[in-house]
Amino acid sequence: MHVLGLSGSLRSRSYNTQLLHAAAEMLPAGTRFTVADLSQIPLYNGDYEDEKRPESVRALRASIAAADALLIASPEYNYSVPGVLKNAIDWVSRGMDQPLRGKPVAIMGATQGLWGTARMQVHLRQLLTALDMFVLNKPEVLVAQVRNKFDEQGRLVDEQTRTIVRQQMEALVALTHLVHD
Repeated sequence: MHVLGLSGSLRSRSYNTQLLHAAAEMLPAGTRFTVADLSQIPLYNGDYEDEKRPESVRALRASIAAADALLIASPEYNYSVPGVLKNAIDWVSRGMDQPLRGKPVAIMGATQGLWGTARMQVHLRQLLTALDMFVLNKPEVLVAQVRNKFDEQGRLVDEQTRTIVRQQMEALVALTHLVHD
């Protein structure tokens, strides 16, 4: 099984990208994990759909199509989904050959605030449901006050958070088996 990670942050030391890497460590044996690079995706422009898609968009679409499931970790910007993530989803979701339909997906998020990306996750869940994806409902991973959860090397050290991330990874793999079997 292959899970593809998408981070809603482009920061070099993004807590959400670090959260993806922590989740990768907790995937059940036999599960491969990679993280897609959204940094080269241009702003969406409908004039460049289908055969005119930029190469970076074609590569992202191919990566998503090849994955069995997606894992999205994202911060919350202005109570919603960050532009970089929404832009990538807009590119990928366009056209008859869009690779998101029927794809299992789990959502997680980390923030320095107290809400743990809850508002962003509600908006993202609505968006992914509209794209006919199989969105994992539980367990939810809402990491608040994230600065206290990672060490200097970017390793997730908070045991309670590690437990819920592990549970979500097990549930994502189980959902993916249900969808694909």
